[in-house]
Amino acid sequence: MSQSLRKGGSSLLIGQSYWAMIRFMQNSDPRFEMDELARRIKAWGRELGFQALGISDTNLGEAEEHLLQWLADGHHGAMDYMAKHGVKRARPTELLPGTLRVISVRMNYFPEPSHDAEAILLDPSRAYVSRYALGRDYHKVLRNRLEKLAQKIREVVECQCRVFTDSAPVLEVELAQKGSLGWRGKHTLLLSREQGSWFFLGEIFIDLPLSVDKAQQSHCGTCVACMEVCPTQAITAPYKIDARRCISYLTIEHKGSIPIELRPLIGNRIYGCDDCQLFCPWNKFADKSIEPDFSVRNKLDDISLIELFAWSEDEFKMRMVGSAIYRIGYEQWLRNIAVALGNAPATDESLMALQTRSQHTSLLVREHVEWALQRKIELNPD
Repeated sequence: MSQSLRKGGSSLLIGQSYWAMIRFMQNSDPRFEMDELARRIKAWGRELGFQALGISDTNLGEAEEHLLQWLADGHHGAMDYMAKHGVKRARPTELLPGTLRVISVRMNYFPEPSHDAEAILLDPSRAYVSRYALGRDYHKVLRNRLEKLAQKIREVVECQCRVFTDSAPVLEVELAQKGSLGWRGKHTLLLSREQGSWFFLGEIFIDLPLSVDKAQQSHCGTCVACMEVCPTQAITAPYKIDARRCISYLTIEHKGSIPIELRPLIGNRIYGCDDCQLFCPWNKFADKSIEPDFSVRNKLDDISLIELFAWSEDEFKMRMVGSAIYRIGYEQWLRNIAVALGNAPATDESLMALQTRSQHTSLLVREHVEWALQRKIELNPD
């Protein structure tokens, strides 16, 4: 089977297997080669607000083996969707048939200005929210920019492409590493010399044989700061995480009762956990984000647990609309704050706050409130 491509009045008969190799010439200068197109894509991406872009092939065979072992070990916890998708995460062509390359992008998110994160962690009466969730939901921000980038590509070349923003089974860290955006740290997050790990990742799957970038080597050396600082010791070995112990998993992905033995270790972290990033030496080089969408909302960078626990369900929904936090729902929100209040000093105000929810309609909330009240008695018997 062949297809006809017309350029400047000439007609070329092209075999199906070579169609993707030259379709970029359509509606463009014949000298427009794949490496030049790759350079232009990166320039367009930076104009759209991405700090870095990289291009990789789709070979994820080694990563697939690690994924299967992680699932076999049960380290995904109750994230059944991880097992459901299985190897699909490591096979881009199953998400977009014909995919030849993946364009990975990086966007900084640590908001500027924001209250000192470590100071909040050291104040048990304040609520700690993961820095990525202080502003607008990143899914919406990245998807909008990626769609604009994909459209610019389509304007100069006929192609099939699809954007992803943590919205489908994609091994984004592995792809970004192959695309030279950084290397996988021992906490399993992507690290870069320029930006540490305070950034979001997104991808465009495309059926063009763009020039690929060279994968980066690791620069973690003998450092194990992320492993040592993890409150629950969820990083069981370099590059291995047991999600069942991870505070981000427990406060976001886990929908049921938080294991009692892990509750005291959660401290005042009510949504996510950044400890492995906050104490990573590479993050001292990270730039703050100037993206308005990631600016702090609702004073979440410095707010008391008691104030947040007093929010009604309507207030939660009103304030959290457009935030990544919205998806955990009000019940899980109260559950998380109840645990944090149980770990906070036993003041009259904190006791009164917990008692206001002791008869809550949710069994899940009541259970964690009861635990928090009992913990205050145990810690302060007098």
